[in-house]
Amino acid sequence: MSSYNESPEQIAQATEGYVMQQTMLRIKDPKPSLAFYENVLGMKLLGKYDFPGMEFTLYFLGYEQDMPKGDDKEKTQWVFRRPALIELTHNWGTENDDSFTGYVSGNEEPKGFGHIGISVPDVYAACERFAKYDVEFVKKPDGGSMKGLAFIKDPDGYWIEILSPEGITDIIQSQ
Repeated sequence: MSSYNESPEQIAQATEGYVMQQTMLRIKDPKPSLAFYENVLGMKLLGKYDFPGMEFTLYFLGYEQDMPKGDDKEKTQWVFRRPALIELTHNWGTENDDSFTGYVSGNEEPKGFGHIGISVPDVYAACERFAKYDVEFVKKPDGGSMKGLAFIKDPDGYWIEILSPEGITDIIQSQ
């Protein structure tokens, strides 16, 4: 294993312009997944990219509200410069395969990936809205020992933490 021997200044200079751009989640069926991320969580579909030769499609969603004008190349470059997007990857055919049981969410054994987090102004109001959509809750805001945050599941069973900056600060500072 190599050692890390750069100074903080060298690291900052070498990584200038880096952006945490995406988290990829594999999905069984794009219709319910896109409906969930767009309608329940309020994200916008920023880019859709089909790969017919490999039989998959990528959907990039985020909270950007203004899409750029320009050609497809400019729009694609814009998408890949955005921070903190969700990339939903659909391998064609899984939505119609009755034997396909879905992907591992990371919260069952062997555990790995845990969740994504969405910051909202009011966790309780957001959860009331999610309940109207019959969203599955892993934890409601007043459940468990950490009050004021919730966990919901998307259509593929991935966990999503719902938090507010003020609420999570209170939790952290009470430890």
